[in-house]
Amino acid sequence: MLFIGSYAEAEGPGVYVYELKADSGELNQLDQVSGLKNPTFLNVDEQNHKLYALTEATVNGSKGGAAASYQIDTNTGKLRELNREVNLESTTCHINRDADNKYLVVSSYHGGTVGLVALNADGTIGELLDTKQHSGHGADPERQDKPHVHSAFFSPDGRFLFVSDLGIDIVRAYTINEANRTLEFHADTHLPPGSGPRHLTFHPSGKYVYIINEVNSTIAAFTYDEEAGKLAALEVVPTLPEDYKGENTTAEIAVSKDGRYLYGSNRGHDSIVVYSIDQDSGRLTYVEHVSTEGEHPRHFALTPDGSHLIAANRDSNNLVVFRVDKETGRLSFTGTTAEVSKPVCVKPVQF
Repeated sequence: MLFIGSYAEAEGPGVYVYELKADSGELNQLDQVSGLKNPTFLNVDEQNHKLYALTEATVNGSKGGAAASYQIDTNTGKLRELNREVNLESTTCHINRDADNKYLVVSSYHGGTVGLVALNADGTIGELLDTKQHSGHGADPERQDKPHVHSAFFSPDGRFLFVSDLGIDIVRAYTINEANRTLEFHADTHLPPGSGPRHLTFHPSGKYVYIINEVNSTIAAFTYDEEAGKLAALEVVPTLPEDYKGENTTAEIAVSKDGRYLYGSNRGHDSIVVYSIDQDSGRLTYVEHVSTEGEHPRHFALTPDGSHLIAANRDSNNLVVFRVDKETGRLSFTGTTAEVSKPVCVKPVQF
């Protein structure tokens, strides 16, 4: 099943559920839900059949952030809303969940904040527990005039939370104080000025971290010290061909399950860049660029078995299915697309 988030008005459909047939690459819509304004990012709890979606709410008379929980019927793909709760005072762009299902973490690009939210025992969303406000600015006066928290990802062991701040060129690591249920500062990783870190991904070995930088269209590779919870710079590579001169921002990044290949999306060049990963050093070697067969690939994801990649093209309103050659890492367009209004997040799950 594929769970799709989008830009949408509350009165229209905003979250979609599709079935992807692995043998043929065919897409079939199973459900869609309305009532959410701009559910731009999703998180799926595969084990407990829950879905968490961002949405907007009115907080103190202004646009703020909220999240909604849903029960997933794994037979039909139908979603049933459980509850929704307001969290941050500014709109949110990313939602994640810890492995023990104690917390949700929400990120606010416009507010420059990250919020820790309680998850109740039944999987419904609880209260906002803590908020951390970032400060400062980056080198780009247009894109980095203030903090822009874009995402938060847990380390593989769950001990550290890595928060990418596009506005100040920092990935800030936090720990969770379980006694006080608060976020505690741990360490900062500084990116080259003007990078604009957006999302990151851990290598399956746990030895490397890769960060996609939105402002200067690069991927930064780091070694990861699991015990210390700290990153050390390895190299920076471009996401664009050398001869491309147009406007571009990057979006999503992912590593194949076997750890051999890395994928990143370009909005403007409208492509997926593919790199191979040296298993001994973590360094990257260019493989190819592939058109996303649409405009503005805001997000993409690899299926759990690694056989397909699904791109969500916001401006051309389509999902596009690619087949993955697991030996070479290369992508081939299957010919399968689905029309979806302004898709910006795709989460494949195999129940």
